[in-house]
Amino acid sequence: MLNSSHFPPPKQRGMILHGVFIIILTVITISAFIKLSSAEVGPIFLISLLVALASFVPIPFFLYRLYSLWRADYYLSRDSLKINWGLRIEDIPLTDIEWIRSADDLTNPVSLPSFPLPGGLLGMRRHPDLGMVEFLASDAKKLLLVATAKRVFVISPEDPTGLAQTFARTTELGSTANVESKSVYPSFAVIQAWESGLARYLWLSGLFLNIGLFIWASLIIPSTPRVALGPQFIGSTLETVSSSQLIIFPLASLLLSVAGWIAGLYFYRWEKERVLAFIVWGSSTLTSLLFLLSVLFIITTPI
Repeated sequence: MLNSSHFPPPKQRGMILHGVFIIILTVITISAFIKLSSAEVGPIFLISLLVALASFVPIPFFLYRLYSLWRADYYLSRDSLKINWGLRIEDIPLTDIEWIRSADDLTNPVSLPSFPLPGGLLGMRRHPDLGMVEFLASDAKKLLLVATAKRVFVISPEDPTGLAQTFARTTELGSTANVESKSVYPSFAVIQAWESGLARYLWLSGLFLNIGLFIWASLIIPSTPRVALGPQFIGSTLETVSSSQLIIFPLASLLLSVAGWIAGLYFYRWEKERVLAFIVWGSSTLTSLLFLLSVLFIITTPI
């Protein structure tokens, strides 16, 4: 019997760091949008727009890495070593594992992947002796190498020595069943969802609505100096603002669409939750349509 089959990676430091990055980027994005909503066409408007976009784009990246680290785990049984890292799953039969050893034992050290943040050492690297190496690790100080015929995996359990010793004892006991190797990548959910006609229709509808909204706003801004935007009260004078602020609508629509697309992919992975995925994608498409109608209502309001 195994003393333990559960060897999680170190998580605390990485989760704190990723959480700080997400909070900072969110604050910058919101501040840039607030500045954008009150700026006239000119350098300040352009800078605010670029800052808003630049600070928002990395947020889904850090959110996925935070989610992946939260779910990350290594499971060692009599039959296989299973690696969970977000949507990435690798199930390796013990009979396919040639050896497990510490990265410190190598003559030529392995190079860390690009963007090696604590809690997110992910990606592929080529090693002169080992060939292709895939990182699914969180801590550069606790790296273990798992060699298979296909490639070498780099993991980082909290207790590297314990995992290596447990693997040695397990191989002595022998496997109890034949297990097939399994590799699941994050892109699998996208490919699987694309095969659904309804998913394709909702994705493309949302995409074309957002593109159309961007083009329309770009055409309106130069030809219409001011528009009525904001709460208006009966009997009061219409308050107008620079038409450049219409760019907020396609930007907000795009950001919500991206968030909805990612959330839908999360639910689509499970057969029982796919209805929720279609609801989220449909809501994103409807939201983009409502943004387009909002712009139509604004520009047709007499001022």
